[in-house]
Amino acid sequence: MAYIVDRRLNGKNRSSVNRQRFVERYRKQIRRAVSDAVSERSITDIDRGEQVTIPRKDISEPRFFHGSGGQRTIVHPGNKEFVTGDRIERPKGGGGDGGRDGSPDGEGSDDFMFSISKDEFMEFLFEDLELPNLVKRQLAGTDSFKTHRAGVVNEGNPAQINIVRSMRAALSRRIAMTAPTRARLDSAKARREALLLAPDPDGQSMAELEAEIEELEEKIRRTPYLDTFDLRYSHQVKQPIPSSKAVMFCLMDVSGSMNQSMKDMGKRFFLLLYLFLQRNYDRTEIIFIRHHTSAKEVDEQEFFYSRETGGTIVSSALRLMHQIILERFPPNEWNIYGAQASDGDNWADDSPNCRDILQQQLLPITQYFTYVEITPRRHQSLWDHYQLVQESASDQFAMQEIQDTADIYPVFRELFKRKAA
Repeated sequence: MAYIVDRRLNGKNRSSVNRQRFVERYRKQIRRAVSDAVSERSITDIDRGEQVTIPRKDISEPRFFHGSGGQRTIVHPGNKEFVTGDRIERPKGGGGDGGRDGSPDGEGSDDFMFSISKDEFMEFLFEDLELPNLVKRQLAGTDSFKTHRAGVVNEGNPAQINIVRSMRAALSRRIAMTAPTRARLDSAKARREALLLAPDPDGQSMAELEAEIEELEEKIRRTPYLDTFDLRYSHQVKQPIPSSKAVMFCLMDVSGSMNQSMKDMGKRFFLLLYLFLQRNYDRTEIIFIRHHTSAKEVDEQEFFYSRETGGTIVSSALRLMHQIILERFPPNEWNIYGAQASDGDNWADDSPNCRDILQQQLLPITQYFTYVEITPRRHQSLWDHYQLVQESASDQFAMQEIQDTADIYPVFRELFKRKAA
């Protein structure tokens, strides 16, 4: 594919267009830089912009220039050796080829550095992601509205006055009100013309006709050009936008078996999920649940930064999620999603309970449930029981493993990638 790069000076609003073209051209390199940045950043600055390095070979562009061939008969000023007609030997090797990767003296060219903004970073971060199986359980357009035109009305805001319709109404009123008077005026003027051509001693005198005509014209002039009755206003109404309500439950294991590195990876995963929901879905509720031997609902600050720890009973978080759904989020009105992160360590007798709660209570009322196991060790009983859940409900349940920080973003994209229609 050929690209033509316009290097003329940018006019008004042209630089943004050129930037968009540049970003589109090097989308693959920018997406790779965003993916690398997610695994290297801390939790607090994961959503800032990024410096993207593009190899110099990838930004090479064809250029038009004069070659070394052709006939030239120019003698340059300051020449002391040649005269017109002398033949000068052509330089060996053709034109120059500057900017190579290296040179004998150690000099070279740097790669191209390009900065993307925070919004551009977030756009590449969550490109082609969505909440699976999102349906409109209920049209709940109570918060978002769109203004639509609804004709014209006789009363309204002065700022919404419709000049064309107002003038049309005024003209119509004047024509209707003065129509009889104009008919009488035309008749009087016709009689005056006839009287001028053939005076009639027994008829109406010229003075009387002139007085009648003047009275009729004055009556027409007294008709208001624009009256308040003529004013028309553009009418606009707000119509609710149908939107589907969704709730995401974030369940994180904070037991003693989760070391600080595992907890940090879990926080990174849920922070990506949180940013994704906040950016793409306006009406999505987020419920944070932390658990060890017992589970509790917490706010965003406590979910990401609390240092509470303890034993492990995973079913406590699943039971609390089911209880909150029954109390606050009717399944016939809400699209319900769940995301769980754990190291897989659980009381042996509790893992079958987790499988039963998922299969019998949660999956029948949820759109999608994801499980992420954060551990470098071999899988334990919780993973085995969740595999049985996945076999029976593959469309609603997905599970992935995270072993180090570099796995977080690929796993996140795999769990929430857009399904083919």
